[in-house]
Amino acid sequence: MNDPMIAVRGLRKSYGRTAVLRGVDLTVRRGEIFALLGPNGAGKTTTVNILTTLVHPDGGSATIAGADVVKNPGAVRRSIALTGQYASVDEFQTGEENLVMMADLAHLPRSAVRRRAAELLARFDLTDAARRRVSTYSGGMRRRLDLAISLVADPDVLVLDEPTTGLDPASRSQLWEVVRGLAADGTTILLTTQYLEEADRLADTIAVLAEGRIAARGTATELKGLVAGDHVRVSFDDVASLAAARGLGVAGIEAAEEDTKALALTFPSAEPVRAIRDVLDRAEAGGLAVAGVSVVKPTLDDVFLALTGNRPAGAAAATPTDTPTDRTAEEALR
Repeated sequence: MNDPMIAVRGLRKSYGRTAVLRGVDLTVRRGEIFALLGPNGAGKTTTVNILTTLVHPDGGSATIAGADVVKNPGAVRRSIALTGQYASVDEFQTGEENLVMMADLAHLPRSAVRRRAAELLARFDLTDAARRRVSTYSGGMRRRLDLAISLVADPDVLVLDEPTTGLDPASRSQLWEVVRGLAADGTTILLTTQYLEEADRLADTIAVLAEGRIAARGTATELKGLVAGDHVRVSFDDVASLAAARGLGVAGIEAAEEDTKALALTFPSAEPVRAIRDVLDRAEAGGLAVAGVSVVKPTLDDVFLALTGNRPAGAAAATPTDTPTDRTAEEALR
């Protein structure tokens, strides 16, 4: 399970005078779910296009299952499947007909085509809809069928480019379970997504791509560790208590971000438990009406926004103690 199925070294790509990739390094192991995050224009799509042999790099190297994407693109294509942002299915055919057609195109033996289609329909909970036209499918059903089509030839590597775009929460959760099952069976998965919760919930390893370079990589927990400190959030029952709260004398509360709609203050604290005790004690002594107190942990959103420089003005989360460049989260934390 430790075999490197995707190996990228010093990958570079420019369009005219615009450098899109400036030396990207990635390693993805067999059976790993690897999430590639980044703002629009960071180079995610270009990276995916290079790895799937749709675009040639200007420099560096990339291999899939040991095959070079430039020198041996045919072998790469036999090892991969790509599912894009929108379902690529024939709406005028049934779900079963879509799968059979793709099995024929993948040159599966005729004796195996129907069996493989039935297996995938069952795996993706589409058996009851197998002989219905895809035009009658819901968005989630079409997405599952699209993913099933990608697996007809049983690829070693599955590239999912924002696979849950436009899905409702229930359909997204269902697709997550399918992806976890594929990885458990040994399929290597490269995931790009705009939903940071998706990366947090699914990925074994996450890399943040910013300005054509890997800004940081590691587990979700390691990346969250790059963002300095916990925050304490205190909510009040009335406006007067909120207005008086900054004068409580608790460390950091003077500079707290104020949410006037929720009647709450949020401030950083190196010792959140002690800060909570101080807030409650001093609020009680001052007659302030506290509605609730909680500790706010750093999220992957905080990491993403801090590393890519896209944090909105006045956002509550802290910035990284040391913004890494092309290092693992473990190295950045040393």
